[in-house]
Amino acid sequence: MTKIMISDMPKHVGETVTIGAWLFNKRSSGKIAFLQLRDGSGFVQGVVVKANDEEVFATAKALHQETSMYVTGEVTEDTRSSFGYELQVTGIEVIGEAHDYPITPKEHGVEFLMDNRHLWLRSKKQHANMVVRNEIIRATYEFFNDNGFKKVDPPILTGSAPEGTSELFHTKYFDQDAYLSQSGQLYMEAAAMALGKVFSFGPTFRAEKSKTRRHLIEFWMIEPEMAFVEHDESLEVQEQFVAHVVQSVLKNCKLELEVLGRDTAKLEKVTAPFPRISYDDAIEFLHKEGFDDIQWGDDFGAPHETAIANHFDLPVFITCYPKGIKPFYMQPHPDRDDVVLCADLIAPEGYGEIIGGSERIWDHKLMKEQIEAAGLDPEAYAWYLQLREFGSVPHSGFGLGLERTVAWITGAEHVRETIPFPRLLNRIYP
Repeated sequence: MTKIMISDMPKHVGETVTIGAWLFNKRSSGKIAFLQLRDGSGFVQGVVVKANDEEVFATAKALHQETSMYVTGEVTEDTRSSFGYELQVTGIEVIGEAHDYPITPKEHGVEFLMDNRHLWLRSKKQHANMVVRNEIIRATYEFFNDNGFKKVDPPILTGSAPEGTSELFHTKYFDQDAYLSQSGQLYMEAAAMALGKVFSFGPTFRAEKSKTRRHLIEFWMIEPEMAFVEHDESLEVQEQFVAHVVQSVLKNCKLELEVLGRDTAKLEKVTAPFPRISYDDAIEFLHKEGFDDIQWGDDFGAPHETAIANHFDLPVFITCYPKGIKPFYMQPHPDRDDVVLCADLIAPEGYGEIIGGSERIWDHKLMKEQIEAAGLDPEAYAWYLQLREFGSVPHSGFGLGLERTVAWITGAEHVRETIPFPRLLNRIYP
Protein backbone atom coordinates (compact mmCIF):
# COMPACT_ATOMS: atom_id res chain seq x y z
CA MET A 1 0.00 0.00 0.00
CA THR A 2 1.33 3.46 -0.92
CA LYS A 3 1.76 5.70 2.15
CA ILE A 4 1.56 9.40 1.27
CA MET A 5 1.01 12.83 2.80
CA ILE A 6 -2.27 14.69 2.33
CA SER A 7 -0.46 17.35 0.30
CA ASP A 8 0.55 14.66 -2.22
CA MET A 9 -3.00 13.43 -2.83
CA PRO A 10 -3.49 15.41 -6.08
CA LYS A 11 -0.79 13.17 -7.62
CA HIS A 12 -2.65 9.97 -6.70
CA VAL A 13 -6.22 10.45 -7.97
CA GLY A 14 -7.86 7.07 -8.55
CA GLU A 15 -5.26 5.24 -6.47
CA THR A 16 -5.72 3.52 -3.12
CA VAL A 17 -3.35 5.05 -0.58
CA THR A 18 -2.68 5.19 3.16
CA ILE A 19 -2.16 8.36 5.16
CA GLY A 20 -1.10 8.81 8.77
CA ALA A 21 -3.51 11.32 10.24
CA TRP A 22 -5.22 12.79 13.27
CA LEU A 23 -8.97 13.26 13.52
CA PHE A 24 -9.60 17.00 13.45
CA ASN A 25 -13.39 16.76 13.52
CA LYS A 26 -16.20 14.50 12.34
CA ARG A 27 -19.88 14.39 11.57
CA SER A 28 -22.03 11.44 10.65
CA SER A 29 -25.49 10.23 9.78
CA GLY A 30 -26.83 6.73 10.08
CA LYS A 31 -25.19 5.73 6.82
CA ILE A 32 -22.18 7.98 6.15
CA ALA A 33 -19.39 9.37 8.36
CA PHE A 34 -17.34 12.39 7.30
CA LEU A 35 -13.91 12.51 8.92
CA GLN A 36 -11.91 15.75 8.86
CA LEU A 37 -8.32 14.49 8.80
CA ARG A 38 -5.02 16.33 9.17
CA ASP A 39 -1.42 15.20 8.93
CA GLY A 40 0.57 18.45 9.20
CA SER A 41 0.82 18.88 5.44
CA GLY A 42 -2.86 19.66 5.03
CA PHE A 43 -6.49 18.81 5.78
CA VAL A 44 -8.73 16.41 3.85
CA GLN A 45 -12.16 14.86 4.26
CA GLY A 46 -12.44 11.11 4.56
CA VAL A 47 -15.80 9.56 3.62
CA VAL A 48 -16.85 6.30 5.28
CA VAL A 49 -19.95 4.55 3.88
CA LYS A 50 -21.67 2.03 6.16
CA ALA A 51 -22.94 -0.07 3.26
CA ASN A 52 -19.39 -0.64 2.04
CA ASP A 53 -17.99 -1.96 5.34
CA GLU A 54 -19.96 -1.92 8.59
CA GLU A 55 -16.86 -2.64 10.71
CA VAL A 56 -14.91 0.31 9.31
CA PHE A 57 -18.01 2.48 9.73
CA ALA A 58 -18.33 1.44 13.40
CA THR A 59 -14.66 2.29 13.98
CA ALA A 60 -15.17 5.70 12.37
CA LYS A 61 -18.24 6.45 14.50
CA ALA A 62 -16.28 5.68 17.69
CA LEU A 63 -13.32 7.96 16.93
CA HIS A 64 -12.59 10.90 19.25
CA GLN A 65 -11.05 14.25 18.30
CA GLU A 66 -7.25 14.05 17.82
CA THR A 67 -7.11 10.26 17.75
CA SER A 68 -4.21 9.22 15.52
CA MET A 69 -4.61 6.52 12.88
CA TYR A 70 -3.64 5.11 9.53
CA VAL A 71 -6.45 5.68 7.05
CA THR A 72 -6.65 3.79 3.76
CA GLY A 73 -8.84 4.68 0.82
CA GLU A 74 -9.16 5.82 -2.76
CA VAL A 75 -8.27 9.41 -3.66
CA THR A 76 -11.07 11.12 -5.58
CA GLU A 77 -11.67 14.65 -6.81
CA ASP A 78 -14.06 16.85 -4.82
CA THR A 79 -14.87 20.19 -6.43
CA ARG A 80 -16.89 21.29 -3.38
CA SER A 81 -13.83 21.57 -1.13
CA SER A 82 -11.11 24.21 -1.38
CA PHE A 83 -8.53 21.40 -1.34
CA GLY A 84 -10.24 19.72 -4.29
CA TYR A 85 -9.86 16.10 -3.19
CA GLU A 86 -11.20 13.64 -0.63
CA LEU A 87 -10.55 10.09 0.51
CA GLN A 88 -13.09 7.26 0.07
CA VAL A 89 -12.14 5.35 3.22
CA THR A 90 -11.87 1.55 3.15
CA GLY A 91 -9.73 0.97 6.24
CA ILE A 92 -8.91 2.58 9.61
CA GLU A 93 -6.12 1.45 11.94
CA VAL A 94 -6.18 3.36 15.24
CA ILE A 95 -2.70 4.18 16.57
CA GLY A 96 -3.30 6.36 19.61
CA GLU A 97 -6.70 7.07 21.11
CA ALA A 98 -7.50 10.55 22.40
CA HIS A 99 -10.20 11.42 24.92
CA ASP A 100 -11.44 14.77 26.24
CA TYR A 101 -9.28 16.90 23.96
CA PRO A 102 -9.38 20.36 25.60
CA ILE A 103 -9.71 22.51 22.46
CA THR A 104 -13.11 21.69 21.04
CA PRO A 105 -14.82 23.22 17.96
CA LYS A 106 -16.24 26.09 20.03
CA GLU A 107 -15.07 29.52 21.13
CA HIS A 108 -12.30 29.61 23.74
CA GLY A 109 -10.72 32.57 25.51
CA VAL A 110 -7.29 33.81 24.46
CA GLU A 111 -5.60 32.94 27.75
CA PHE A 112 -6.98 29.40 27.61
CA LEU A 113 -5.72 29.01 24.05
CA MET A 114 -2.32 30.43 24.99
CA ASP A 115 -2.08 28.03 27.95
CA ASN A 116 -2.70 25.28 25.42
CA ARG A 117 -0.53 26.72 22.65
CA HIS A 118 1.15 23.33 22.18
CA LEU A 119 -2.28 21.99 21.11
CA TRP A 120 -3.73 25.16 19.58
CA LEU A 121 -1.08 24.91 16.84
CA ARG A 122 -3.11 22.00 15.44
CA SER A 123 -6.08 24.19 14.53
CA LYS A 124 -6.66 25.24 10.93
CA LYS A 125 -5.89 28.94 11.35
CA GLN A 126 -2.79 28.42 13.47
CA HIS A 127 -1.59 25.75 11.04
CA ALA A 128 -2.13 28.24 8.20
CA ASN A 129 -0.16 30.92 10.04
CA MET A 130 2.79 28.54 10.46
CA VAL A 131 2.67 27.49 6.80
CA VAL A 132 2.77 31.13 5.69
CA ARG A 133 5.61 31.80 8.14
CA ASN A 134 7.53 28.90 6.63
CA GLU A 135 6.95 30.22 3.11
CA ILE A 136 8.26 33.65 4.11
CA ILE A 137 11.39 31.97 5.47
CA ARG A 138 11.81 29.89 2.30
CA ALA A 139 11.33 32.95 0.09
CA THR A 140 13.81 34.92 2.20
CA TYR A 141 16.58 32.40 1.62
CA GLU A 142 15.63 32.25 -2.05
CA PHE A 143 15.82 36.03 -2.48
CA PHE A 144 19.18 36.50 -0.77
CA ASN A 145 20.78 33.42 -2.32
CA ASP A 146 19.63 34.51 -5.78
CA ASN A 147 21.04 38.01 -5.22
CA GLY A 148 24.55 37.07 -4.16
CA PHE A 149 24.20 37.29 -0.36
CA LYS A 150 25.92 34.87 1.98
CA LYS A 151 24.31 33.65 5.21
CA VAL A 152 26.31 34.55 8.32
CA ASP A 153 25.33 33.68 11.91
CA PRO A 154 26.13 36.38 14.48
CA PRO A 155 26.43 35.45 18.18
CA ILE A 156 23.41 35.49 20.47
CA LEU A 157 25.48 36.21 23.58
CA THR A 158 27.17 39.60 23.30
CA GLY A 159 29.22 41.90 25.50
CA SER A 160 27.83 45.09 23.95
CA ALA A 161 24.70 46.25 22.17
CA PRO A 162 23.89 48.13 18.95
CA GLU A 163 21.45 50.44 20.72
CA GLY A 164 22.48 50.46 24.38
CA THR A 165 21.61 47.93 27.07
CA SER A 166 18.47 49.39 28.66
CA GLU A 167 16.16 46.90 26.94
CA LEU A 168 18.45 43.88 26.98
CA PHE A 169 18.34 40.67 29.00
CA HIS A 170 21.40 40.60 31.21
CA THR A 171 23.24 37.39 32.06
CA LYS A 172 26.64 36.41 33.43
CA TYR A 173 29.23 35.04 31.04
CA PHE A 174 31.41 33.37 33.64
CA ASP A 175 32.89 36.44 35.40
CA GLN A 176 31.80 38.97 32.76
CA ASP A 177 28.54 40.74 31.95
CA ALA A 178 26.77 39.57 28.80
CA TYR A 179 23.46 40.20 27.07
CA LEU A 180 21.07 38.30 24.83
CA SER A 181 21.33 39.86 21.41
CA GLN A 182 18.79 42.46 20.33
CA SER A 183 20.39 42.58 16.88
CA GLY A 184 23.24 40.96 14.98
CA GLN A 185 23.89 44.15 13.06
CA LEU A 186 27.36 45.08 14.34
CA TYR A 187 28.69 41.61 13.62
CA MET A 188 27.01 41.60 10.22
CA GLU A 189 28.83 44.82 9.36
CA ALA A 190 32.09 43.01 10.08
CA ALA A 191 30.94 40.10 7.92
CA ALA A 192 30.05 42.47 5.06
CA MET A 193 33.60 43.81 5.07
CA ALA A 194 34.77 40.23 4.50
CA LEU A 195 32.04 38.82 2.25
CA GLY A 196 30.47 41.85 0.55
CA LYS A 197 26.74 41.10 0.88
CA VAL A 198 25.55 39.07 3.86
CA PHE A 199 22.39 38.30 5.79
CA SER A 200 21.55 36.73 9.11
CA PHE A 201 18.35 35.08 10.26
CA GLY A 202 18.04 34.43 13.95
CA PRO A 203 16.34 35.06 17.28
CA THR A 204 16.56 38.44 18.98
CA PHE A 205 15.46 39.55 22.42
CA ARG A 206 13.99 42.81 23.69
CA ALA A 207 13.23 43.33 27.38
CA GLU A 208 10.45 45.77 26.54
CA LYS A 209 7.58 45.95 29.01
CA SER A 210 5.05 46.28 26.24
CA LYS A 211 1.72 44.50 25.82
CA THR A 212 0.75 45.76 22.38
CA ARG A 213 -0.36 43.48 19.56
CA ARG A 214 2.88 44.30 17.73
CA HIS A 215 5.41 43.26 20.38
CA LEU A 216 7.11 40.03 21.43
CA ILE A 217 9.93 39.52 23.92
CA GLU A 218 11.64 36.98 21.66
CA PHE A 219 11.31 37.28 17.90
CA TRP A 220 13.19 36.55 14.69
CA MET A 221 15.01 39.05 12.52
CA ILE A 222 16.37 38.99 8.98
CA GLU A 223 19.36 41.36 8.90
CA PRO A 224 21.27 42.00 5.65
CA GLU A 225 24.36 44.21 5.46
CA MET A 226 25.88 45.36 2.18
CA ALA A 227 29.33 46.81 1.47
CA PHE A 228 29.59 49.59 -1.15
CA VAL A 229 25.82 50.15 -0.90
CA GLU A 230 24.43 53.60 -0.05
CA HIS A 231 21.09 54.54 1.48
CA ASP A 232 18.94 54.80 -1.67
CA GLU A 233 20.37 51.56 -3.06
CA SER A 234 19.48 49.82 0.19
CA LEU A 235 15.87 51.00 -0.09
CA GLU A 236 15.65 49.34 -3.50
CA VAL A 237 16.86 46.03 -2.05
CA GLN A 238 14.33 46.31 0.76
CA GLU A 239 11.33 46.87 -1.49
CA GLN A 240 12.40 44.13 -3.88
CA PHE A 241 12.81 41.71 -0.96
CA VAL A 242 9.42 42.49 0.59
CA ALA A 243 7.66 42.31 -2.78
CA HIS A 244 9.30 38.94 -3.48
CA VAL A 245 8.17 37.53 -0.15
CA VAL A 246 4.57 38.73 -0.56
CA GLN A 247 4.28 37.42 -4.12
CA SER A 248 5.76 34.06 -3.05
CA VAL A 249 3.13 33.69 -0.33
CA LEU A 250 0.36 34.59 -2.79
CA LYS A 251 1.65 31.95 -5.21
CA ASN A 252 2.36 29.12 -2.77
CA CYS A 253 -0.11 29.61 0.11
CA LYS A 254 -3.47 30.09 -1.59
CA LEU A 255 -5.29 27.55 0.61
CA GLU A 256 -3.80 28.98 3.81
CA LEU A 257 -4.75 32.57 2.93
CA GLU A 258 -8.27 31.34 2.18
CA VAL A 259 -8.46 29.59 5.57
CA LEU A 260 -7.35 32.83 7.23
CA GLY A 261 -9.91 34.88 5.30
CA ARG A 262 -7.18 37.19 4.01
CA ASP A 263 -8.14 39.83 1.44
CA THR A 264 -5.48 38.96 -1.13
CA ALA A 265 -6.40 41.88 -3.40
CA LYS A 266 -4.49 44.13 -1.02
CA LEU A 267 -1.43 41.89 -1.16
CA GLU A 268 -1.51 41.61 -4.94
CA LYS A 269 -0.70 45.33 -5.13
CA VAL A 270 2.58 44.84 -3.29
CA THR A 271 5.18 45.28 -6.01
CA ALA A 272 8.22 47.55 -6.10
CA PRO A 273 8.75 50.48 -6.02
CA PHE A 274 7.20 51.60 -2.74
CA PRO A 275 6.22 55.20 -1.94
CA ARG A 276 8.52 57.32 0.21
CA ILE A 277 7.81 60.20 2.54
CA SER A 278 10.36 62.14 4.56
CA TYR A 279 10.04 62.48 8.32
CA ASP A 280 9.56 66.23 7.82
CA ASP A 281 6.66 65.68 5.42
CA ALA A 282 5.20 62.98 7.67
CA ILE A 283 5.05 65.41 10.59
CA GLU A 284 3.36 68.00 8.39
CA PHE A 285 0.88 65.40 7.14
CA LEU A 286 0.03 64.29 10.69
CA HIS A 287 -0.63 67.87 11.77
CA LYS A 288 -3.04 68.27 8.87
CA GLU A 289 -4.74 65.05 9.99
CA GLY A 290 -5.28 66.50 13.47
CA PHE A 291 -2.42 64.82 15.36
CA ASP A 292 -1.41 67.77 17.51
CA ASP A 293 0.27 65.48 20.05
CA ILE A 294 3.41 64.98 17.92
CA GLN A 295 6.12 67.54 17.20
CA TRP A 296 9.28 67.50 15.12
CA GLY A 297 11.84 65.42 17.01
CA ASP A 298 9.31 62.95 18.45
CA ASP A 299 9.23 59.33 17.43
CA PHE A 300 6.06 57.98 15.85
CA GLY A 301 3.63 55.85 17.82
CA ALA A 302 1.27 53.23 16.45
CA PRO A 303 -1.57 55.69 15.69
CA HIS A 304 0.81 57.95 13.76
CA GLU A 305 2.27 55.10 11.70
CA THR A 306 -1.22 53.79 10.94
CA ALA A 307 -2.45 57.21 9.78
CA ILE A 308 0.53 57.54 7.43
CA ALA A 309 0.16 53.97 6.14
CA ASN A 310 -3.55 54.46 5.46
CA HIS A 311 -2.66 57.22 3.03
CA PHE A 312 -0.97 54.65 0.75
CA ASP A 313 -1.95 51.31 -0.81
CA LEU A 314 1.59 49.92 -0.48
CA PRO A 315 4.15 49.71 2.31
CA VAL A 316 5.67 53.17 2.70
CA PHE A 317 9.19 54.27 3.60
CA ILE A 318 9.49 57.10 6.12
CA THR A 319 12.98 58.48 5.53
CA CYS A 320 15.53 60.70 7.27
CA TYR A 321 14.50 60.72 10.93
CA PRO A 322 15.97 63.19 13.43
CA LYS A 323 19.41 62.21 14.65
CA GLY A 324 18.32 62.43 18.29
CA ILE A 325 15.82 59.54 18.11
CA LYS A 326 17.97 57.11 16.14
CA PRO A 327 20.95 54.93 17.16
CA PHE A 328 24.52 56.16 17.14
CA TYR A 329 25.69 54.23 14.06
CA MET A 330 23.53 55.95 11.41
CA GLN A 331 25.20 58.06 8.72
CA PRO A 332 24.36 61.78 8.94
CA HIS A 333 22.54 63.38 6.02
CA PRO A 334 25.10 65.04 3.71
CA ASP A 335 23.19 68.35 3.63
CA ARG A 336 21.78 68.50 7.18
CA ASP A 337 23.23 67.85 10.60
CA ASP A 338 19.88 67.20 12.30
CA VAL A 339 18.74 64.08 10.39
CA VAL A 340 20.30 60.76 9.39
CA LEU A 341 20.18 58.56 6.28
CA CYS A 342 17.67 56.01 7.49
CA ALA A 343 14.20 54.67 6.77
CA ASP A 344 11.46 52.69 8.46
CA LEU A 345 9.17 50.64 6.23
CA ILE A 346 5.58 50.84 7.47
CA ALA A 347 3.21 48.05 6.48
CA PRO A 348 -0.35 48.85 5.39
CA GLU A 349 -3.48 48.16 7.43
CA GLY A 350 -2.08 49.20 10.79
CA TYR A 351 0.68 46.61 11.15
CA GLY A 352 3.35 49.19 11.80
CA GLU A 353 7.08 49.13 11.15
CA ILE A 354 8.35 45.91 9.60
CA ILE A 355 11.81 47.16 8.56
CA GLY A 356 14.27 49.58 10.08
CA GLY A 357 17.44 50.37 8.16
CA SER A 358 20.10 52.94 7.41
CA GLU A 359 23.39 53.75 5.83
CA ARG A 360 26.05 53.15 8.50
CA ILE A 361 28.69 55.63 9.60
CA TRP A 362 31.93 54.53 7.96
CA ASP A 363 34.28 57.30 9.12
CA HIS A 364 36.36 56.21 12.13
CA LYS A 365 36.56 59.60 13.84
CA LEU A 366 32.83 60.28 13.51
CA MET A 367 31.90 56.80 14.75
CA LYS A 368 34.09 57.18 17.82
CA GLU A 369 32.50 60.56 18.57
CA GLN A 370 29.01 59.06 18.23
CA ILE A 371 29.80 56.15 20.54
CA GLU A 372 31.10 58.53 23.21
CA ALA A 373 28.15 60.93 22.74
CA ALA A 374 25.77 58.01 23.29
CA GLY A 375 27.44 57.29 26.64
CA LEU A 376 28.74 53.92 25.53
CA ASP A 377 32.08 52.40 26.50
CA PRO A 378 34.53 52.79 23.58
CA GLU A 379 36.48 49.77 24.84
CA ALA A 380 33.46 47.53 24.38
CA TYR A 381 33.21 48.74 20.77
CA ALA A 382 36.93 48.68 19.99
CA TRP A 383 36.56 45.88 17.43
CA TYR A 384 33.63 47.66 15.79
CA LEU A 385 35.62 50.89 15.53
CA GLN A 386 38.54 48.98 14.03
CA LEU A 387 36.38 48.07 11.05
CA ARG A 388 36.68 51.75 10.09
CA GLU A 389 40.49 51.68 10.20
CA PHE A 390 41.21 49.12 7.50
CA GLY A 391 39.64 49.95 4.16
CA SER A 392 36.35 51.38 5.36
CA VAL A 393 33.64 51.81 2.73
CA PRO A 394 30.08 53.16 2.55
CA HIS A 395 27.74 50.39 3.59
CA SER A 396 24.09 49.94 4.52
CA GLY A 397 21.81 47.41 6.11
CA PHE A 398 18.39 46.77 7.57
CA GLY A 399 16.43 44.46 9.81
CA LEU A 400 13.04 42.92 9.02
CA GLY A 401 10.97 41.56 11.88
CA LEU A 402 9.61 38.18 10.84
CA GLU A 403 6.58 38.04 13.12
CA ARG A 404 5.23 41.48 12.22
CA THR A 405 5.65 40.58 8.57
CA VAL A 406 3.76 37.32 9.07
CA ALA A 407 1.01 39.24 10.91
CA TRP A 408 0.65 41.71 8.07
CA ILE A 409 0.60 39.11 5.30
CA THR A 410 -1.79 36.76 7.12
CA GLY A 411 -3.99 39.50 8.58
CA ALA A 412 -3.41 38.21 12.13
CA GLU A 413 -4.76 40.43 14.89
CA HIS A 414 -1.80 39.80 17.22
CA VAL A 415 1.81 38.75 16.69
CA ARG A 416 1.38 36.00 19.32
CA GLU A 417 -0.28 33.94 16.55
CA THR A 418 2.66 34.29 14.16
CA ILE A 419 5.31 32.39 16.14
CA PRO A 420 4.99 28.78 17.35
CA PHE A 421 5.54 29.50 21.05
CA PRO A 422 5.31 33.24 21.82
CA ARG A 423 7.20 34.87 24.66
CA LEU A 424 5.19 37.76 26.05
CA LEU A 425 5.52 40.08 29.03
CA ASN A 426 3.33 37.77 31.13
CA ARG A 427 4.04 34.45 29.44
CA ILE A 428 6.91 31.96 29.20
CA TYR A 429 4.67 28.84 29.27
CA PRO A 430 4.41 26.55 27.42
